[in-house]
Amino acid sequence: MTGGPDTSGRIAGLDLARGLAVLGMFGAHLDIGDELTAAPSSWAAVVDGRSSVLFATLAGVSMALLSGRTRPADGIDLVRARLRIAVRAAWVFAIGAVLEWLHTFVAIILGVYAVVFVLALPFLRWPPHRLLAAAGLVALVGPPLNAFLGQVLSVADAEAHYVAELLVTGTYPAMLWVAFVLVGLGVGRLDLGVPAVRARLGAAGAAAAVLGYGGGWLTTGLVADGVPSDGPEEGFAAPVGKWEAAWLTGAQPHSGTTFELVGSGGLAVLVIAACLVVADRLPVPTAPLRAVGALALSVYTAQIVVLWAMESVDPGSAEGVGVWLLFVLTALAGAGVWWWKLGRGPLERLLTATSARAADARPAHPT
Repeated sequence: MTGGPDTSGRIAGLDLARGLAVLGMFGAHLDIGDELTAAPSSWAAVVDGRSSVLFATLAGVSMALLSGRTRPADGIDLVRARLRIAVRAAWVFAIGAVLEWLHTFVAIILGVYAVVFVLALPFLRWPPHRLLAAAGLVALVGPPLNAFLGQVLSVADAEAHYVAELLVTGTYPAMLWVAFVLVGLGVGRLDLGVPAVRARLGAAGAAAAVLGYGGGWLTTGLVADGVPSDGPEEGFAAPVGKWEAAWLTGAQPHSGTTFELVGSGGLAVLVIAACLVVADRLPVPTAPLRAVGALALSVYTAQIVVLWAMESVDPGSAEGVGVWLLFVLTALAGAGVWWWKLGRGPLERLLTATSARAADARPAHPT
């Protein structure tokens, strides 16, 4: 295969990467790993934080595919593309709100995804190098600004407000996570079927991962006395304007430091590049996982509902490697059969049909 879309119009490697992200989020939710170290027994913890970053980066790629792929849309086509993305964002936000009402132990990320979709809309015409530069600027300036805004919101006793959590103080602050979507948007503007492009993506992703995680390790030892930082949120309770360098050290999952943003974003790009190659070379073995990726929103939503039901019947039952394996096998089998027999998942159909109708456009290549 040459690396382009498959017969359904989808890019196989992107679905494979989405499938990995979804199953990785399963693992993070079910707590299959503790702290990631050099010991192989801890490697399952790689899913924590990084799976959701991969999914956010892929969301940016999807935005690029919806708005012209390698040639950004302009004129009325750009208006339609923005409207389609905005409608999808509205549905994702609504679905996330419903899942939050279930009050599971999972920090639902869909609301933040919806917000970052909207935040990225003005950048649809930007070329890849400007998008990557903007993402780098967010990674550099965003964490200290996040700490400052968190202090301001704390003084105003508004840090727990829903909007404040979405944008600044939550587990996934949109003001930082927009960096991953910008990176994905830049990746999606490239010709992903070209081997040289994939090689450069892989090399760039690996370099960013080494820079981010290496810098996090060094700063933890040199500035924070070897104690991993929870990121800018450590400064939220401090007086407005107070500053400690240790708050911005390390690259712990969900910490929101510059090093975590660069390292996790780089790892996501590396995984995407690898999946583009693997999916083309191994189309049959990867088919079930690609089906999970094609039905990612439906599978993610179903997982939250199942977790809610399990916890309602038997609190504490939804954790561990055994439960994760059961979820994985069920997702692979269920999504595989659904995709084979019916194609798009129910929520994917909803988003595609309503967004295309709102934009008065025929559904283009599914993403």
